Amino acid sequence: MSEVFKITPASLSVNLAIQDYRTLDVPRDYGTSISDTLLRPMRDLRISVTDRCNLRCTYCMPREVFDESHNFLPRAELLSFEEIERLARLFIQLGVQKIRLTGGEPLLRRGIEQLIESLSKLHTAQGKPVEVALTTNAVLLAQKAQSLRNAGLSRVTVSLDGLSEEVFQRMSDSDVPVKTVLDGIAAAQQAGFAPVKVNVVVKRGMNDGEIIPLARHFRNSGVVLRFIEFMDVGTTNGWRMDDVVPAQEILRQIAGHYPIRQIDPNYSGEVAERWSYLDGGGEIGVISSVTQAFCHECTRVRLSTDGKLYNCLFAASGADLRTPLRMCESDRVLTNLIAGHWMQRNDRYSQLRHAATVPMQKIEMSYIGG
Repeated sequence: MSEVFKITPASLSVNLAIQDYRTLDVPRDYGTSISDTLLRPMRDLRISVTDRCNLRCTYCMPREVFDESHNFLPRAELLSFEEIERLARLFIQLGVQKIRLTGGEPLLRRGIEQLIESLSKLHTAQGKPVEVALTTNAVLLAQKAQSLRNAGLSRVTVSLDGLSEEVFQRMSDSDVPVKTVLDGIAAAQQAGFAPVKVNVVVKRGMNDGEIIPLARHFRNSGVVLRFIEFMDVGTTNGWRMDDVVPAQEILRQIAGHYPIRQIDPNYSGEVAERWSYLDGGGEIGVISSVTQAFCHECTRVRLSTDGKLYNCLFAASGADLRTPLRMCESDRVLTNLIAGHWMQRNDRYSQLRHAATVPMQKIEMSYIGG
C-alpha cells in the first residue's frame, strides 16, 4: 500500500529551498503515477542532451541569433550520462513509460549510444521495458543508425522540411544536401527501425509547396510522414499566425491527390492525428498544436541539457534538478522535487495562446528540445 503525498500548496513552489523537500512524505510504492492539477499523468520524458546543432533551421535556431558568437553551454554544465540515467529512473518511478532524446541535435553528443544502452535497460513500474526514442536531423544518421539500433534504441524520428535542395537549404539555412537526410532515413530502415517517422514543420510561403512532393515521395515507403503546424516556440523565430498552414488545409491538399481516411490513435494522448491512404499506400499524420490545441491530453515532461525540469514546451522557467543532484541529495529529495513540480502543473499554453496571461519570454526549442 502506498503512503499518500503530504504536500501542502505552499510546499509546491518551484522555488522552495531543498530542505523543504527533505521533509515531504513520498510513496514507498511508485506503481501509481502522479497527476497534475488538470489530472494529466506523467507518461513521456523528453531529454535534451545538447543545445548544439549542425543546422540553423529558421523556426528553431535562426542564424542571426545562434551565430558564431553565440555562447553554448560549457561541457561542465551539461548533465552527464550517469546523471541523466539516475534522474530517468526517478521519472520512471513516478509514471514515465517513454523517453525521447532530443537536442539541439542529439547525435552530436559524443557517445550517445552509451546513454541509449543504459536507458534501454530500464523498466516501468509494471515491469515493461522503457521505450527509448530519438529525434534527429539525420545529418549523422547514416553512419550511426546501426550502432543506435544495437544500443537498444526503439524508434527514430527524422526532421525533414523539404525535398528540393532550394527549399530544404532555405529552411535549414545550411548547405547540407537533401540526399544526406534521405540516406540517413534509408540507413535507419535498413538497421531495423520500423516505422521511421519523418516530421515536417510547414511554414507558409517557405515550404508549403513541398507538401505533395513529400507525400508522393514517402508513399509506399514504410515511412510515416507527419506535418507539424509552425509553432511559436521560444521568442526568436519571428512567429506569426499568418505563417501557419492549418492542419486541415494540409489534409485537403493531400486528399486532392491521394484519397485518405482518418484512423484511430495508437495510444491515448497521441499528439498526431493519423490518416491512411485508401489504396494502402501508407500513413500520414498531422500535429495541429496551433489550430486544434491538445493541451488537455499532454503527458510530457522535459529535462533540459543542463538539468532543468520544464512542464511545457512553451514554459518560461523550470525547476533546477542539477544543483541538488550534484549536492548528492537523496533519491527521496529528487523525487519530491520532480513530483512537486508536476503536481502543481497547470500549463496549457496552446489553449491560451492569444490570452494576455501567456508568458512573453519562452524557452528556446534548441535548449529544451521539440
